[in-house]
Formats: sequence, structure tokens, C-alpha cells
Amino acid sequence: MNKTEINRRIRRRPRTTGKIELVLAHCRETKERKRAENGGHGFSLPQGFIPQTHSFPKLAKTHFIPALNLPNYPFPTSKPRPATRISASLIEPDGGKLVELFVKESEKNSKVKQALSLPKIKLSKIDLQWVHVLSEGWASPLKGFMRESEFLQTLHFNSLRLEDGSVVNMSLPIVLAIDDAQKNRVGSSTIVALVDEKDDLVAILSDIEIYKHNKEERIARTWGTTAPGLPYAEETITGAGNWLIGGDLEVSAFPAQLRDEFERRNADAVFAFQLRNPVHNGHALLMTDTRRRLLEMGYKNPVLLLHPLGGYTKADDVPLSWRMRQHEKVLEDGVLDPETTVVSIFPSPMHYAGPTEVQWHAKARINAGANFYIVGRDPAGMSHPIEKRDLYDADHGKKVLSMAPGLERLNILPFKMRTLAKNRENPPDGFMCPGGWKVLVEYYDSLAPAQNGRLPEPHLCARPNPTSRILDDLVSVVTRAKRSMLAHLRHELDRAGSFTSVALVA
Repeated sequence: MNKTEINRRIRRRPRTTGKIELVLAHCRETKERKRAENGGHGFSLPQGFIPQTHSFPKLAKTHFIPALNLPNYPFPTSKPRPATRISASLIEPDGGKLVELFVKESEKNSKVKQALSLPKIKLSKIDLQWVHVLSEGWASPLKGFMRESEFLQTLHFNSLRLEDGSVVNMSLPIVLAIDDAQKNRVGSSTIVALVDEKDDLVAILSDIEIYKHNKEERIARTWGTTAPGLPYAEETITGAGNWLIGGDLEVSAFPAQLRDEFERRNADAVFAFQLRNPVHNGHALLMTDTRRRLLEMGYKNPVLLLHPLGGYTKADDVPLSWRMRQHEKVLEDGVLDPETTVVSIFPSPMHYAGPTEVQWHAKARINAGANFYIVGRDPAGMSHPIEKRDLYDADHGKKVLSMAPGLERLNILPFKMRTLAKNRENPPDGFMCPGGWKVLVEYYDSLAPAQNGRLPEPHLCARPNPTSRILDDLVSVVTRAKRSMLAHLRHELDRAGSFTSVALVA
């Protein structure tokens, strides 16, 4: 067909532009009408559905449940949200199965003999803490220190994609650094022995992969800054070797068991409270109120698992041994019922990496069986190492948890006492003396902009005695504890017929 014939046929075609424009206009009108009818959505909504707005994106299965300690707290709230369903079993661990990395007792001697001929890598104190974390299954489905693909996914996606295509949350790299001399000793070997400072065998790492340790990228991705003075980075990363070694872990040590303790208590629900400082009045009230709410929901015997962080912490944090002594004394004072409280140490080192780290804390609690997670203000936060400000936005932790891939099964419970003061509402009984609470309410009232739109100048007042404040805050909480393996904890909860467990973070 020549050009003339094409032009002739085009001229004969009917003019449809006007009709098309009418159809498009009708479509737009229909779409706008439906959007108005359905609360701003351009699709049909189920009858009785009340649309909700959110200030940030939210995954479909992640639900915010309001703070447990609010006066006259409705459970669930009047706002439409999926109801919390009491299940007959614990939430499944990431990957569907809790990873256990312990050598069988029958194979222990042969593994020790095998290790004698293997290249040896000496572990630091923090490396040993990560071995503890991995071996107990807190990082399931990881089977050992990360290989390069897992390391890169963690740094860039805060998650791992499994072989079946599913995604689990993993926000902190769990890696083992080695230097040039250690790399040369490993040579072409595909298996190495991991030993402690006394050269005693701790574990065997097999099917190994050695890759470059890009420290600057790791620090920047984890903390959002490379400023000097980040405690964990200076302790563990900046002076570490230039290589990372990953592989499958087989651990020769065996931790204690908690199963007898949970069986004796006949627990049907377990809620865990993580903290890295002494328990104070607010913590104690929160834990007590949480148990009361679980009883109201239908659970018969919720048991508190107090979960002090046992790994690396900053020099100015209270050491674990003193925290454990404080927990014992608090229990003795009867702030919490000793028959419904058990203590177990969470072996993870502390990064102080804010929203990145709080995902790790939440992910580990999924593997413990928790499906509720309370998050407060600025979780895992710290001050900027150089500038006079906080390193992270105080509200970003809970917001990130609501959107984090792989944490959809967790119900996020925001706990905000400051909101009560701002709204001039009363706190739970015993949280603070009435006069002290009134001062806080007046403070937030003073922050309201004046008619000129400017904040008033702050008033000078006498500063409270810090020693008195600390003594007032340190209330006692918790039972004599044993270290335990996560697998035994989950197993005992199953044996006790546990319906659910609740994780709380200070």
C-alpha cells in the first residue's frame, strides 16, 4: 500500500475524538463519585467498613494496638481493626522451624578430634556472644555466620529471602571478622575450628566463604553515620580484620534448660520484657498491667519472661551482674508475683543502632514465640557521638517496626506516657505521684504556641536530686533465673499449652 492510499483511508475514518473525550469524562465522574462514596478510595469497600488513615505506609498484617497502660483502655479499641485471635499454639519461628546448631552428644568426641587438625580462629568476647545467639536459634533461619549474599541482603534490604521465596526480617549483620594472617592460615580449607581465648573448642564452621569486610559501608548502613564514637563500632568493627568468614555452625556447648520451670508454673501464655537497665516503676506497672490484660483476654496463666540483655553494653550501662541482683531484690519485694515470673538472659550484644536494631530485637522475639511487641520511645537509641542531639528520631523505631519486611506477624504495641501528659489524662495508679504528674502536664501546656505562634520561654526551676530520683525509680521485679536455650523455652511453652507470648522492649 502506497502513501497516497494510506492518507486516503485515514481521511475516510470517522472522527471519534469527541466521543472518546465524553467516555473518559464519564469514567472520571464515576471514579470520583465512587471515591467520595467509599471514603476517598476508588474501589468498592465492604459494607460496614470505616476507612482509616495512616501517617505512614503500613503492611496489611501489621496491627497497632494502643498502649496497655492507658486509663479505661478498650481492648480492642473502638477503631475497626482485625481482632486479636487467641491461638492454640505459639507463633512459628522465621523459616517455619527453629534452627538448632548444637552437636549431638554422641558426636561430640569425634568433633573434638576433628577440630585438632583444623585451622583455628580465636573468638573475641562479642564473637562468643554471637555464637550463643546463633546456636540458641534467636537468629533463625540463619545456620551460622553470614556468607556474603546474606550480609549484603541484611545491609541493603534489612531482610533475607529464603529458598521458598518468603522474606524474613534481618536488620543487623551477624558476621565473623578475620585478619590477613588468619585468612592465610585458613588457606584452601573449607572448614575451621572456632576456639575461645584459652584455645578450648567452641564450635566448628564448615562450608566456609571468605569475603571482603567493607567496614565503612557496614557502619554507615547500620547506624546511618560514620562519625567516630559509636560504641559497638569502635569495640568490634573499626579495629577488626579486613575479611569476613561465613559458614554453617556446629556448637559443642550446651546451655541450661527452662522446661521444668515453665511446666511447674503451668503457663498458657508467656510475655517477655527486654531491658538493658534496672527495672523501674514504669516497667513494673507495664508488666503487671500486661498480665492483667492477657487475663481479661481469656488466658488462664500468663507468665512473664523477664529478658535482660546479656551481651555487650556501653561502659555507662549497668553491668549484667548488678542488674540481675537488682531484679532478684525487686522480686523479693513482691512487685511482681514470683510464681508468674521467670528470668532468662538474652545473649545478644547491644549495637545502639536505633530503628535498625529494634527490628533485630523484634525478630528474635518471633523466634521465641512472641506475637505482641511493646515498643517505647527511642528504642535502642543513643546520643550522637559528636553533636549534642539524639542520633535517631524518637518515634522512628515504632514506625519502622510497623513497616519492616518479615515482621508482619507481630502486633506492635506503642507505649507512650508522654501522650497522656500532653492530653491532660491521668496515668495508671502508682506510675507517678499526682503532684509530679501535674508538673509534667503543666510543662506540656507551656509548649503550646502562644497567639503570636511562638513558644514561651522556659521557666527556671530547682533541679531534683539525681540520687533521690534514681532511688525512686528503682523498684524491684523478677525471679531467680537460669540461662536457657531458646529451643527449650519454645518446647516448654508448647508442653504447657501456651496460646501466645508477648514481647516488650524497654
